[in-house]
Amino acid sequence: MLGFAIGFFTCSGVQSIEERDLRAENSRLQLQKSEIRAASQREVNALAARVSELQVQTNRLNALGERLVRMGKITDGEFNFTVQPGTGGGGEPTTPISAAELSQQLASLGKTLSHSGDQLQVLESLLLNQDLDRSQTPTSMPLANTYVSAPFGNRIDPINGGHEFHKGLDLNGQTGDPIHAAADGMVIRSDFDNGGYGNVVDIDHGNGYVTRYGHCSKLLVKVGDLVHAGEVIAKVGSTGHSTGSHLHFEVWINGQPVNPKPYLSQIGR
Repeated sequence: MLGFAIGFFTCSGVQSIEERDLRAENSRLQLQKSEIRAASQREVNALAARVSELQVQTNRLNALGERLVRMGKITDGEFNFTVQPGTGGGGEPTTPISAAELSQQLASLGKTLSHSGDQLQVLESLLLNQDLDRSQTPTSMPLANTYVSAPFGNRIDPINGGHEFHKGLDLNGQTGDPIHAAADGMVIRSDFDNGGYGNVVDIDHGNGYVTRYGHCSKLLVKVGDLVHAGEVIAKVGSTGHSTGSHLHFEVWINGQPVNPKPYLSQIGR
């Protein structure tokens, strides 16, 4: 009986030690699994955050692309930033992708989007400058339903006779007809000119361009006003050195008068 008791308790003690070791090992494995799950979740969270950043970049590029399409007046649907382009393949076998590979591809995609964004911003700047140049170039008709009654260049003075250099175009019109700014700009003169222009408006368009509108019956703008192409700035008249109602229109580039007709393509149509 004594031997049995000693053997029994000895076996029980060994089992208790083994059970304790198993529980410890199980706890260690559970802790290790928890740590692995936590690390995996952190990696997934990091990838999700990177995907979110790329989505923001994509949305920004889409918005920028749509602006460029509108600025470039592309209307044939070639660039539709709201439709996902079609893709496909030949059914080749695939292999699993690791988190490290996915992270690397996301980083590469981020660099590509960033580079594309820089290029699109440069393109946007160029288009804006082109639009600005166009808006500041005198290409809008200053007078509607008109024709050239006296051209630019050498002619015989209609009042005093003799030769003179006509610095602009005379555009036929009736007293009171609205005179429109030929481009965006700032009014630098709006007064009566004793030299022959009568009531006159000068507009500075930048880049060396200035336009002049003479013989007006009424001035509707003052010095310092900012005007846009097509805005009414005065009324047709016959003030100053004039034989009848018309608009005397001049274009100056870097201080020199030039023929306005090449800028006003609608004249004569």
